[in-house]
Amino acid sequence: MAALLQTLVVPRPFASLRSTSSPFSNFSGLKIQPPRPSANLTSTPKPPRLRSSRIVCEAQDTALKAPPAVTDSTWQSLVIESDLPVLVEFWAPWCGPCKMIHPVIDKLAQQYDGKFKVYKVNTDESPSIATQYGIRSIPTVMVFNNGEKKEAVIGAVPESTLTTCLEKFL
Repeated sequence: MAALLQTLVVPRPFASLRSTSSPFSNFSGLKIQPPRPSANLTSTPKPPRLRSSRIVCEAQDTALKAPPAVTDSTWQSLVIESDLPVLVEFWAPWCGPCKMIHPVIDKLAQQYDGKFKVYKVNTDESPSIATQYGIRSIPTVMVFNNGEKKEAVIGAVPESTLTTCLEKFL
């Protein structure tokens, strides 16, 4: 999706000389688009030394959808009674390493969609779940299968470590 940021009028000393390639062609984030030709053929042309262009910013939506949160009231139905293996990240908003591992968990949720369910538990909002499973350090990632805790990984580990852990349950 492109958005119009600003219209510029750029003087060109040699307006009659046209370049066949743009000096900006290798850059994919911003593009200069020449003005579209007018449908009105009787309009007065602009002075030859002034040209207008639009700067367009093109960006792709690369944000990953964050896994849903689990609370004390939804833990049983979403995690324990799940028909698929479940990856649960225990985290807190003030935890720096938790913020580092969030994108990894989000990516794994997308990568293993349909094979795993992925949830996040905020230990500040649901401390009883953290206490029940002996969470002493965050981030902690646990894998549950058939309602039982099968695996736990503590700390902000690389994606490959979590992938190896998940592959055991496929």
